Amino acid sequence: MTMHVVGGGVAGLAAAVALADAGRVVVLHEAAPVAGGRCRALPDGTDNGTHALLGANAAALGFLDRIGARAGWVEPEPDGLPVLDLRDHRAFRVALSPFGWVDRALRPPGLAGGALLALARLAIPGRDRAVGAAMAAHPEFHRGFVDPLVIAALNTPSEEASANRLGAVLRRLGGRGATRLFVARDGLGPGLVAPALAALQAAGGTVRFGARLRRLVTQGGRVQALDFGEDAMALGPRDAVVLATPPWESQRLLPHLDVPAAHAPIVNLHYAHPTPGPVRFIGMLDALCQWVLVRPTGVAVTVSAGDAAAREEAETLGPRAWAELREAALAFGVAGDWPAQAPPCRVVKERRATPRHAPGPPLRPKRLPLANLALAGDWTDPVLPATIEASVRSGQAAAKALLR
Repeated sequence: MTMHVVGGGVAGLAAAVALADAGRVVVLHEAAPVAGGRCRALPDGTDNGTHALLGANAAALGFLDRIGARAGWVEPEPDGLPVLDLRDHRAFRVALSPFGWVDRALRPPGLAGGALLALARLAIPGRDRAVGAAMAAHPEFHRGFVDPLVIAALNTPSEEASANRLGAVLRRLGGRGATRLFVARDGLGPGLVAPALAALQAAGGTVRFGARLRRLVTQGGRVQALDFGEDAMALGPRDAVVLATPPWESQRLLPHLDVPAAHAPIVNLHYAHPTPGPVRFIGMLDALCQWVLVRPTGVAVTVSAGDAAAREEAETLGPRAWAELREAALAFGVAGDWPAQAPPCRVVKERRATPRHAPGPPLRPKRLPLANLALAGDWTDPVLPATIEASVRSGQAAAKALLR
């Protein structure tokens, strides 16, 4: 019995490791020369994005434990998230947990009883609507806390973001340690992708890079063969497939699939600017930069829901973002030299980074659209938005469905 996993992103890696742990023979097929999908490392070693996990991400953190990578993830701001508001150039800290708001110094802007009640209502499932409309009566709290959370978690502007999707995130943030923020100390390559590949291979799995699936050969409601162009792999009666590809690729291979129609971009900027201090993580308001991640190897900026940034030329994005993050670094005493002149910058624009999570009934694709094929991918989770957590959950759910 051989389990073929098509797609070496986080969902595919999670599925492959789960199947190998269950004693199955696993072959992972990845079209690119490297694994990781949207969490891959770029050729120069930098991450394709500033990815963070919360303590509430039980599936993702459990996966890190399984592959022996948890020690590579650190909590950069245990005393509250540093935030620089460029509207008035005020620097302050915010507790991510409402329990931390007992301390006045850690309260988000605009916090009041009505705003807190409106946030609590968002956590209750009900008639879906846009987050912006739900928080319209509390503009300062929305601007300073809710909107950054929406953009980070849903990669969708608040004006069009689903309140029910945000509610699914909020309901997971009430447990002990649920709002603790973690980032990969050395990057997602060494902190997630490489350990997952090593764990898979240690469990007997095989990885094939440069293997783009051209066609699924199906008959009688089952996959009969995988056509990779020059070579085709026939499936035995007990063999199965996990399809862990982006939605447009999954629909190309299975045209009857209902997949997300609209996607939102993420723009990432990577500066060649080593720093001597510890890992730092800073949020910004009224800025091009939303999240600034400072590692010893360099500085990264993420612009989620970045429709405007995706249209802007890299030549202007780099210096503009650097001026902002430099002010933030100086405001919070980040170690190192912060010259006015921007260092070399690499701009990565992912125009279809995630689905746009708008109000309305979520997609609920069948986990088993064919008898021996299971779907995986962050876009297949009907509850959570497209995140690392949703990717791991979907991969493990696909493996479980096939093992049943």
